[in-house]
Amino acid sequence: MATSNTVRPSTTLRLRLAADPLAGYLDGAWWPHSRDPEVELADLVDHFPTKDGHIRRVVYSRPDWLTQPRKIPVSRGRLKTGSFPHDDTHVVLLSLSTGVELKLLVVPPDTAAGSAQRVMAQAAAPGNKRSGPELLSKARSDPNTDAVGHWFDDGGAPVGVAATHAGAASVDES
Repeated sequence: MATSNTVRPSTTLRLRLAADPLAGYLDGAWWPHSRDPEVELADLVDHFPTKDGHIRRVVYSRPDWLTQPRKIPVSRGRLKTGSFPHDDTHVVLLSLSTGVELKLLVVPPDTAAGSAQRVMAQAAAPGNKRSGPELLSKARSDPNTDAVGHWFDDGGAPVGVAATHAGAASVDES
C-alpha cells in the first residue's frame, strides 16, 4: 500500500458547514484537492474551524480514496480513522471533541468550481433532505451547471473536463 508523506503547501480548506448541524440529512460538504486520504484528511483535521471543536476520529467511504489508512499523521499526533467497506455514499463522519458527529458530503476533487460550490451550498442548506449521491447526481443531470466530477465507482471523470480550483471557496461556515 503506497502512502503519501507529501505535505501540500498552504491551500484553502474547501469546507462548508451547515449553520444548524444535525438539522438536515447532511451537515455540510467538503471538497478535497485530491484522492490521497493522508494528505486530505490531515488537511481537514488540521484546519477544521476550532470554534466547532477538534476532530477526534474520521470514518470515510472507501471508494472516494486511493488508499484506506487506519491512522493518519496530523499536527497533534496520529488520528484514528475507519471506513465503510462497501459504502458509496461519498460522506465522511467526523467525531468532534464536543461529542457531536458531523456527516459531510465529499465532493469529487475533479469537480468544476461552480458545480462544487453549488453542491456544497445545497448540502449545507437548512433542512436539506437529499443524500450525497442524490446531490451529486442532480448536479450532473442539470443542464444549467458545469460538469461535476465523478467518483471511480460511478463511471470515472467526464471526458474533457478540466479540474479547476480557481475561485475555490474558503472555509465557509454559513
